[in-house]
Amino acid sequence: MRRILVAVAALLCGVATLTSCATGDDAVATGGTFDFVSPGGQTRIFYDPPSERGTLGALSGEDLMNEAQTLSLADYDGQVVVLNVWGQWCAPCRSEVGDLEQVYESTKDLGVQFLGINVRDNQRDKAQDFVVDNKVSYPSIYDPAMRSLLALGRNYPTSVVPTTVVLDREHRVAAVFLTELLAEDLQPVVERVAAEPAGQQ
Repeated sequence: MRRILVAVAALLCGVATLTSCATGDDAVATGGTFDFVSPGGQTRIFYDPPSERGTLGALSGEDLMNEAQTLSLADYDGQVVVLNVWGQWCAPCRSEVGDLEQVYESTKDLGVQFLGINVRDNQRDKAQDFVVDNKVSYPSIYDPAMRSLLALGRNYPTSVVPTTVVLDREHRVAAVFLTELLAEDLQPVVERVAAEPAGQQ
């Protein structure tokens, strides 16, 4: 029997936590690996033990900085992956970007990869400028239409920006953050997941 993992419906920008921006209709999945339904509007959800985590499907798209190149979650086989959905238009994204880069630099030697997903930025050059200006060293998929997220079969909270998802080495969901993050919030979670043996059940 498939376990239902809880996560989130859309939060409105400037409402409740004041640290996320809704970008579309409320998304409550009804099929796939797991369903996203927010109990009490939680913005930080942790999945433990590993056997209860959902596994994301195929995720790929154009490299924001190099449109001739494709980035894919599958490129990071065996690595912990931190997905961050962002837009340069999103104030919380602008606030957290330095913290995300800090955690990436601190954990990449532990077998951790960050992968951004840039959404709703129809002017690619503005998103590229954001990356350069903020000295972001990890790659991002350029996805103004949010197609890469929809390819996951509605298993993903596509209506909240920023969203950060921590995947273990088998790319199972370990944690979901539907709010702006500080390094002190994210780093302990990433380090804990990176310390777990691959194939832990």
